[in-house]
Amino acid sequence: MAHIQGEPVAVPTGDGRELYAQVLPGPGTGPTVVFEAGAAASRSSWALVQPLVGEWARAIVYDRSGLGRSAPDPRSRTMRRMADDLGCLLDHFGPGPFVLVGHSAGGPIVRLAAADRPARIAGLVLVDPTDEAADVLFSPGFRKLERVAIKLNLALARAGMLGVVYRGMAKALPADAARDIRREGFTTGIVRTHAQQARTFLDELAAFRENTPDLGDIPITVISGKLAGGGMNARLRAAANASHAARVAGSPRGRHVFAEKSGHYVPVTEPEVVAAAIRGLVDEAGDAG
Repeated sequence: MAHIQGEPVAVPTGDGRELYAQVLPGPGTGPTVVFEAGAAASRSSWALVQPLVGEWARAIVYDRSGLGRSAPDPRSRTMRRMADDLGCLLDHFGPGPFVLVGHSAGGPIVRLAAADRPARIAGLVLVDPTDEAADVLFSPGFRKLERVAIKLNLALARAGMLGVVYRGMAKALPADAARDIRREGFTTGIVRTHAQQARTFLDELAAFRENTPDLGDIPITVISGKLAGGGMNARLRAAANASHAARVAGSPRGRHVFAEKSGHYVPVTEPEVVAAAIRGLVDEAGDAG
């Protein structure tokens, strides 16, 4: 039986690594949709959204180096390097156009990759993204909280308990994706990759304040969760949504959507909201063409 997330494809990077991707070919000739997961998440986090999109577009998920089935990166996992890897993946499946979809920390990554070659990008969907307009991200307290969370997750992974903490997410996914995430998503290697990313991520994001990735007139849809939870208290939720509103206001073709029943994990709790936002940009690109 075929996997719900499609056929596996090995995507080479310029320095000899391989990224693991899965492709749903979809019908039609519109833009290809490429999904970028959050900080410690794999392709499986999109298992409820990607099949919806695959009904009417080519839909591609992949694992960043050190996550899922992609081998670790011997070099540092800076945001710049992650965006370059995404660029390699787009080259492999090119020439485009592409709609890029990024959740959480995947939001800045797709923005950076899109700014590298904006002519091939038909639109961005940022799903409860991390955004530099949220001052709280750069406070000493937030940075300390992140370090503590990573240490705790590493201890849980070593004890074989990390999957128990996130069992609700796995349970919500289709059976084959749930098996994948239980096998691949809660290991010590995953937590170490997250720690590597976290060493520079917030500093690189802070640099966006002075040198924002130039997206020109690329259409941007930002989806905000409405609820606290998923690691975000009411204060963090308010700060995040304010930053999302600022991102939309700064875009000449921005749109702000709220996932009324969701906290941070919108792709799992309201996949249809994400799919509808993607469909809007795909259709808009088709009309323009």
